[in-house]
Amino acid sequence: MAKYLAKVNYSSEGQKGLLAAGGTARVDMVKKLMESVGGKVESFYFAFGDFDAFVVLDMPDPVSGAAVSLTVGASGAASVQVVQLLTPAEIDEAAKKSPAYNPPGR
Repeated sequence: MAKYLAKVNYSSEGQKGLLAAGGTARVDMVKKLMESVGGKVESFYFAFGDFDAFVVLDMPDPVSGAAVSLTVGASGAASVQVVQLLTPAEIDEAAKKSPAYNPPGR
């Protein structure tokens, strides 16, 4: 499974829901969401600053990730930026590839 970092911002309605139900209820809901597409939550942290939460997820495939992102975004309660995470071994593998590339002007 591929790992993703979800950077979450709650709308004012989402924040009201979070205040009413609490953080543990939100984490439980996200776990159920991920299980429904064959994924899982590795970690979930609330934050303050540029983002309201950071969630590390295991997704079975990009289509499942897109389905989750669309579902959450369509709710209007939160916006999510998703970043695919790579292991050191995956970077090692990428470094062994030789893509054909010339920088602009060369």
